[in-house]
This record gives sequence, C-alpha cells and structure tokens, in this order.
Amino acid sequence: MNAETASIASAEAAWGRPGVITLARHGEPALSRQVRLTAAEYREFWARYEVMGLLPGQTPPKDLAAFVERCDVLIASTRQRAIESAEALGRGRAFTREEFLVEAPLPPPNWPGWIRLSPRLWGFFARFWWWFFNHHEGQETRKEAEARAEFAAAELAAIAADGRDVVVLAHGFFNAMIGRALRRRGWRRTLREGYKYWSTQRFERS
Repeated sequence: MNAETASIASAEAAWGRPGVITLARHGEPALSRQVRLTAAEYREFWARYEVMGLLPGQTPPKDLAAFVERCDVLIASTRQRAIESAEALGRGRAFTREEFLVEAPLPPPNWPGWIRLSPRLWGFFARFWWWFFNHHEGQETRKEAEARAEFAAAELAAIAADGRDVVVLAHGFFNAMIGRALRRRGWRRTLREGYKYWSTQRFERS
C-alpha cells in the first residue's frame, strides 16, 4: 500500500463508509454528426466539438438528476458541453470546474483525402490509433492521459473518503479511464450505462 492509498484508507476508517462516485457523460453538443468528412475535416470538426455547448431542448435523465440532487459535491470538466450539463442538472447550485477532467485527444490517422467517414467512425479510428499506436500529433499521449486519469481518481477518492457523494460531469472515454483507475484502487462499479450522452458509471467502496 503506497502512502497516498494509506492516507485515503486512514480517512475512511476515521469517517466511516466513503461516499459514492458517479461519473456522467455530458449531454448532446450542438454539432450535427450527420456528415462525412476527410481526416483534415475531422480535425476541424473535433476542434469545434471541443468548444461547443449543448444542443438546446434536452432533458437530463431523471436518475442522473436525482444523483445530482442528493450529491454533496458536483464537479465538471472545463469544456463548455460539460459546464452546461452541470448547469442543467444543478439548477443553480455551485460546482467546481477542473481541467484534469477534459477528454483525451482524438487526432485522426493521416489517411488520404478520398477517405470520407462519419464523425462516429473517425472517432473510433482516432481513438484506436491513439491508444495502440501512440498517434498523438504533439497532443497528450496515452501514457500522459493514463497518469491524468490516476490523478483524477485519487482526487475523487480523497473527496469521497469522508463520506461525501460526488458527481462528475465530464466525457465518455476519459470517464472510462478514470473508472479503470478507480477499480485499481479497490472501487467497485455498481452501475454502468454505456457511453451515450448523459450516461453514468457509479462506483462504491464496500
């Protein structure tokens, strides 16, 4: 047991059962995916996606809204789509914004211009190339993102150690990376809704 894990375990022993950590993906951004793009066009698409807010008129799921209503701490990524999701769910309550929760980068492979794919397929191939072939184009590498996910997991576990329930509004893939880091720390996943917009993962310590 390292010093950090021992410190968290000590806090849990002092305060009793730790709180629950809920990782939620943001709502649907205001950017249509009904297009076919080249690799260069997908880079531009992703750059717009990273700064866009939410598509108007969405209603967050009732279960997620209930988690937020009951939680002690609400945290969002610094991306606009996550901030607006937290605002929609929090209904005026205060929340913090953390840069360490932003999505891992998605630079597409450098394929020729005659290849045109949907954003969904480009996202899949970009993630595959980033994860397995270290294709990062000078952005965050997989190793760096994994270290950031470990840091995020440690921060969330420290908040929950004194019994506080935490809800995080962030991003699909990076939430999954945080979830892996939490499981390595002994947290048990008790809810998994996939990767759709507004989906959640929930983690508890026994």
